[in-house]
Amino acid sequence: MKQNLTGCSHSFIGRAVFINCCVTLCFAITGYAQKTTVKLSFVVSMPQPSSNLYHIEFRCEGTEKDEVLFKIPSWTPGYYQMMDYAGNVQDFKASTITGRELAWKLNSKNSWTVSSKRQKTILISYNVKATRPFVAANYLDEERGYISPAGVFIYPDGLIRQPVTVTIKPYRQWTVATGLDSLKGKHNTFYASDYDVLYDSPILMGNLEKFPSFTVNGIPHHFIAYKPGDFDRIKFMSDLKRIIVAASDIIGDIPYKQYTFLAIGPGGGGIEHLNSTSIAFSAGGLDTKEGMIRMYNFLAHEYFHHYNVKRIRPIELGPFDYDSGSKTKMLWLSEGITVYYEYLILRRAGFTSTEDVLKTFQQSIKDYESKPGRYFQTPAEASYSTWSDGPFGRTGDDVNKTISPYDKGPALGILLDFKIRHETRNKKSLDDVMRVLYKKYYKQMNRGFTENEFRDECEKIAGTSLADFFDYIYTIKPVDYPTYFNYAGLSIDTVAHEEPGGWLGITFKDRNDSLFITNTEWQSPAWDAGLRNRNAILSVNGNKVDSKSLSKTLATLNAGDTIKISFTTGSTQVDKRVVAGKKMQSNFWVTSVINPDSLQKEILESWLGKRDD
Repeated sequence: MKQNLTGCSHSFIGRAVFINCCVTLCFAITGYAQKTTVKLSFVVSMPQPSSNLYHIEFRCEGTEKDEVLFKIPSWTPGYYQMMDYAGNVQDFKASTITGRELAWKLNSKNSWTVSSKRQKTILISYNVKATRPFVAANYLDEERGYISPAGVFIYPDGLIRQPVTVTIKPYRQWTVATGLDSLKGKHNTFYASDYDVLYDSPILMGNLEKFPSFTVNGIPHHFIAYKPGDFDRIKFMSDLKRIIVAASDIIGDIPYKQYTFLAIGPGGGGIEHLNSTSIAFSAGGLDTKEGMIRMYNFLAHEYFHHYNVKRIRPIELGPFDYDSGSKTKMLWLSEGITVYYEYLILRRAGFTSTEDVLKTFQQSIKDYESKPGRYFQTPAEASYSTWSDGPFGRTGDDVNKTISPYDKGPALGILLDFKIRHETRNKKSLDDVMRVLYKKYYKQMNRGFTENEFRDECEKIAGTSLADFFDYIYTIKPVDYPTYFNYAGLSIDTVAHEEPGGWLGITFKDRNDSLFITNTEWQSPAWDAGLRNRNAILSVNGNKVDSKSLSKTLATLNAGDTIKISFTTGSTQVDKRVVAGKKMQSNFWVTSVINPDSLQKEILESWLGKRDD
């Protein structure tokens, strides 16, 4: 097995030079490069992986200044949260090539100033604590290693566009997998054309398994995994190929030379990159249709991101602000619309039926419409606020005043797609918008697009104003689902129905010997009585309960019944009498209209991919 299992050169869109506004800066950089040649290289070792420490040696040649500022990012693109990578840096040291120590000081939380005294070469060493098995973090133990590069590799301030080499010295006979290019003749040494590319190329190490590769349009695709579990690799890769084909057919172009799925094992999440994706992965659930579809949706989502967010991107997402984060009001598009496409990709690849895909969208819309945050926060606001709210919304009582950029995305995708198809008599669709954004802004202009440019492109393709649709992004106006669904000959039930039995509005879970509330619905009887998430329920009607017995009790309630609940809030016990209420709920069931016209039939068939169920 080759040590570099991916090896692909790619240029990062974040390096786009905006000629009209950056000529002066470009000349300044060029002039600097003519005076001195900067060479930047890292060596990463892990002599004692049980310590969870990577040892980093950085060689910086050619700066020749009195002082040099070195920085580490505060976040990584693809995960819109501050990560405090600097907090994991230990034992920072600086020296000359002869070993003489250089004085340094902590300039800020994530930067160090080295008194280099015009030394041509500065050597820096440090350790990185790696204890979190997560795609945006770093991990190391005696069985595997994973590097999220933004959390490991420092850069000289002002030189982030310089080329970088990285040599990995893996533990024992570990295999190394990454999207970085290999340097010929140098074992486990890789090259990045600049730091943007380096930070976009995670590194997985360990006793890895490489699945049988496949090609799409002659381009290799790999799946490399740490302890993936027991399942049919041949079938899995055949299915994955179908997903890649369906996804790439939407855009009509594959922009990379190779693509690799890096399955990091147990952990959490997935993060997209230009020619790879890092995913938490295990075989659990692949033996059931439900589990298989869940995993395939996940893979389709992360893969389609190499188009929608890495190349088709809001203008704020590159060049990146590695210190403070790159905020945009368009994550509803980059993330939410990618959720929309993951459902369509599986349908068009033949893994789901018409009934399956309509149920998926029905549940997605129901989940969103059940959240009170829709009354308080728009998708644009949720996108911009994710840096403070978190990618899945706030916690505590404030969770009810926010939504996630993911929440409304699938619904917005359907609304916009059906509207464009209707206005153009199914000659154009949201697919055409994505292709225009890809060709015009990524391929031709090599930059992202603004909010106004996105709207303009949508309206040009639709041939009409889309003001009503964009209101759903920038206002909290209730969505007129029936009108949009009718364009495709579909009916959606938005009427609120009374659910049977009494309603308290809590969910709960056993933990050790206690019963804890896991969610309290906003303005429910339980909410009004003061019950909140993480409160411990001590007794109900004077009896100690667990999740099973409480579920039985709640199942017998009718609206108007009173139940006595004793619970804790911190160290205080509270006793409350709670009156069960009536639960009014819209189910948002989606069905076909009776006697659809020819345009409605055509829109639905082409939207689904014209596959027989």
